[in-house]
Amino acid sequence: MQIPEIVVGAPGALTVPNTEEARRAIEQTPGGVEVVPDTAVKNGPANTIKDIVGWVPGVLVQPRWGPDGRLSIRGSGLSRAYGNRGINIYMDGIPLNTADGLFDLFEIDPTAYRYTEVYKGANALRYGANALGGAINFVMPTGRDATVFDGRIDTGSFGFVRSQAATGGSSGPYDWFLTGSAQREDGYREHSRTDSERLNANFGYQFSPSAETRFYVNADRWRAQLPGEVTKDTALNSPRAANPTFVQQDQQRNIDSLRLSNKTTLRFDSTTVDLGIFGLDRHVMHPIYQWLDFTAYDYGGFARATDDRIIGGHRNRLVAGVNVHNGDIDINYYQNPGGAVKGALAASYLWKSQNVSAYAENSFYFLQNVALVTGGQFLYAVRDQQDRFLSDGDQSGRRTYNIFSPKVGLLWDVDATWQVFGNVSRSGEVPTFDANTFAGASSSDLSAQTATTYEIGTRGRRPDITWDISLYRSDVKNELQCLTTAPWAPCTIVNADRTVHQGIELGGGVAFLKSVFAQNDRFWFNLAYTYSDFFFDGDARYGNNRLPGVPSHYIRAEVLYKQPSGFYVGPNVEWVPQGYYADNTNSLTVDPYAVLNFKIGYDSGKGWSGYLEARNLFDTRYISSVAVAGSANAASEIFNPGTGRAVYAGLRYKM
Repeated sequence: MQIPEIVVGAPGALTVPNTEEARRAIEQTPGGVEVVPDTAVKNGPANTIKDIVGWVPGVLVQPRWGPDGRLSIRGSGLSRAYGNRGINIYMDGIPLNTADGLFDLFEIDPTAYRYTEVYKGANALRYGANALGGAINFVMPTGRDATVFDGRIDTGSFGFVRSQAATGGSSGPYDWFLTGSAQREDGYREHSRTDSERLNANFGYQFSPSAETRFYVNADRWRAQLPGEVTKDTALNSPRAANPTFVQQDQQRNIDSLRLSNKTTLRFDSTTVDLGIFGLDRHVMHPIYQWLDFTAYDYGGFARATDDRIIGGHRNRLVAGVNVHNGDIDINYYQNPGGAVKGALAASYLWKSQNVSAYAENSFYFLQNVALVTGGQFLYAVRDQQDRFLSDGDQSGRRTYNIFSPKVGLLWDVDATWQVFGNVSRSGEVPTFDANTFAGASSSDLSAQTATTYEIGTRGRRPDITWDISLYRSDVKNELQCLTTAPWAPCTIVNADRTVHQGIELGGGVAFLKSVFAQNDRFWFNLAYTYSDFFFDGDARYGNNRLPGVPSHYIRAEVLYKQPSGFYVGPNVEWVPQGYYADNTNSLTVDPYAVLNFKIGYDSGKGWSGYLEARNLFDTRYISSVAVAGSANAASEIFNPGTGRAVYAGLRYKM
């Protein structure tokens, strides 16, 4: 936590900091942030995003089926029944969201990254991100920190098989990293088979010790059956059953995606400049209640300058930049009479999104160890819908949004091992295009969601104890809710009036019983606790009801025995001790649950490693996620059952 010295030039890649450099940089943020290294991810199945960020307090991953799930930070995008919004997702600082704000989890390959940065709320301003949930940045290795070969194979319950191989290296000014993976899974539930292949690569060239450029290629293929939501009774008593309508229509989600991008880093004494461009071509073949066939074309760029110098005897760090992210979605709806048959054309649109943002964040150390942090972002966004199917009327429309979001905070480095921080910030989010934003009078007037967030906290790392604590309150206006009326139909997007998201994020670990069986061995108790107190604030229809879809208390805890040789073993638990609501009227609940897991493995960092992991040992029946409704009852098909007892094993070889 010590204030780092200003470094001119550095070994390794200029465009991609290593894990420790990333940790030092992120801890200059006066708010909830975290770096998750690959060592915390790869000693297990690593088949979903939950395996990456599931132990970060404040981050909630609620699986729907297979690799798909709802990803939420501080209640962002809480009502989404499909797709995700409310978080800015990046890969090496390059956006993964489509231009209208939605993102898919299928592109995330947990074994492809050196580390993952999590920025909660407006703490993501260093990337110009401005969503309620903040940002997550997945960072690949480069040829300058990768091994010659890193390969693994995993297998497990319900037909799960996964293979992955990576290689990297450097020669003079050149370096390269390439990783590919393939994953198959029959699925816990009926009609939930998935098949995916992912390729991620980067190629760097260093012009000089102060200039480097890097090209990225991300290619993904995904084929998936959709089991659909079911009633609460079915989810708990017949958890492997699919929704019969989804089976009859053979609902699927099939995606081919190619992303090309470039990032260039230049260093001028105490100033670092990052420049980038990117382009995306994604084709989605999506038979659901209708057959959706659409292609997304995204393009954009960014420029960011980081200046770290001494001014009048005081350290000052300024980050400023501009982002451009535009895109078109060419979408056609066809009838689906059953069996995933593309019938007659039912609707056709061209959705155009434009986003231009400018931002700055300045940290002025008015004392040697205390910084005043000020900043802000201005976002100009356009959502334009062109209706090309006019037999049911012209549903074209255009909406422009202008949002300014300021931020002020304090960061106190108490000593070299711990910090105290606080900030006040504003965030703003523009509606996404799904569910036909301009389809009718009730949805064409959707307002942007804004929030003011207050946060205080502390974090620290010492040899036998770590901690990360944040307390926050977000006063939200026009919260964007996506309310489900039927599982085979799109949700209805509405603005709530005023809502409150407040809570506690507590994470940490403590070592105990040291040197019991071997010299310098440890028992570790690790905890990730999230308290979410979310509610309507005097809503005309819902009063002060609880916001649905999220448990008030979510706990993950483990006791893990670790030896310096690389051996580890121990149980862990995922616990929701109190039920929560499935709808705005608070008429239907999701029951509490506890799931016990166990793992054992060996990883010395090189050579052979392996693991055996059992999840849901007692085959507990529980609900993992809910498609939020305005009002629900016992017949509402809005629930996804959690996966039953499963066992996974894997071998890895690293040169």
